[in-house]
Amino acid sequence: MEKESTDSSLGREQLRQPGSVEDGVDHEFEKKLVRKLDNHIIPMIMALYMASFMDRVNIGNARLYGLEEDLGLKGNQFQTSVSILFVTYLGFEIPSNLVLKKFTPRRYLAAITMIWGIIATCTGFVNSYKSLLACRLLLGAAEAGLFPGLVVYLTFFYTRKELALRMGYMFVSAALAGASGGLLAYGIGFLDGRSGMKGWRWILIIEGLPAIVLGSVTYFFLADNPREAGYLTEEEKRFMIARRRREVAHTASAQEFHWEDVRKCFSTFLPTIIKSLGHWSVEQVQALTIPCYALGAITYLIVAHISDKQQRRGMYAISFACISIIGYGILLFDASRGVHYFACFLVAIGLYVSVGLPLVWLPSNCPRYGKRTAALGLQIAVGNASGILVPFIYASKDSPRYIKGYAVSLSMGGFAAITYTFLWYWFSKLNASRERGEENAKIVGLGEEDIAELGDESPRFRYAV
Repeated sequence: MEKESTDSSLGREQLRQPGSVEDGVDHEFEKKLVRKLDNHIIPMIMALYMASFMDRVNIGNARLYGLEEDLGLKGNQFQTSVSILFVTYLGFEIPSNLVLKKFTPRRYLAAITMIWGIIATCTGFVNSYKSLLACRLLLGAAEAGLFPGLVVYLTFFYTRKELALRMGYMFVSAALAGASGGLLAYGIGFLDGRSGMKGWRWILIIEGLPAIVLGSVTYFFLADNPREAGYLTEEEKRFMIARRRREVAHTASAQEFHWEDVRKCFSTFLPTIIKSLGHWSVEQVQALTIPCYALGAITYLIVAHISDKQQRRGMYAISFACISIIGYGILLFDASRGVHYFACFLVAIGLYVSVGLPLVWLPSNCPRYGKRTAALGLQIAVGNASGILVPFIYASKDSPRYIKGYAVSLSMGGFAAITYTFLWYWFSKLNASRERGEENAKIVGLGEEDIAELGDESPRFRYAV
């Protein structure tokens, strides 16, 4: 019947031949479908995150062009203006994820992107410390929903075996923002004095404008879900549902929002660091940050690809957390500029992987939508809490060695490695227990649909380790 093409029929069980497209196991068809998803989703996701990252950290570049002097900032006021963004950023991350589906992804992501773009642009016109703080607070509130929202959005279209690499593309965009942001700031710096405005104002104004444009593009370009994706054929939409059904515990109901699922869940200063390594000019500092960002992003892409193929997360997260620890350890020692610059590469390589993979590890182990969105929001909020602390542990008075900052960062890397090790051990233990059938009593008397509805609590579910 032709009724198969309607939305209601897309969710029904259909008679299919084993190995067919309808069963979600046609591998050649799936490869072509994933490539199509990548072509339509990834460029937009990367552009959005790149704009967000740039608008959040360009205050570090503006600092090199006289922001502190013009606004008369004293003591730790610059550090406060950096960290205060994360106060509202943290407060809005979880609520933002919880309303993502209600307002629909394309509308919500488009709205917050335009809003933060306007705020970021207006920051270039501030004339006092208080107005700078106000803009940073508003910017944090507006940007809070983007990163966790994009991570959740990716889970609507990709399986857990595909997530790490797609997350990797987002990290590449962050690296591009860090690298190109420095070069762009250097170029914009030549506008210093144009129309009576200093270079730092031009940096904030010009780098905020792309987000306003991206917001309007997002509304028309992103689809809310596979069924509403105009670039997919009816056959591809049915396949998307079939391959989602193929994953244990990913039922239609599990992808809706349930409050009980929510209840169950509960480097901005790289230019400053590099400048401290020697007597560099502004343009030299900007140029020296680029290789660090680039190597970190490339490393993450390679590791993410391998991690997706092997479906192993913990081993890589632990290993690269240790690499970042080594990097910070070298920075703590009195060594040559070249050795310290090499340490920056180790830190970048380690952090990109040890921070990036856990952001995929968690949603891979939370098949139910409500638990996944709340947990992701909490995870990212806790991680971003460091943004409040960082400006103070890398205070100007500690230049050029920043002993306190490096020591705290090393300690946090060690804590992360220990935490990842525990999770790796615990998930492996649970999987082994389920393989032995020790939790099968949970599903006695339950139908297939009820078993799937248990999500990660189902004895048939296996955690990514």
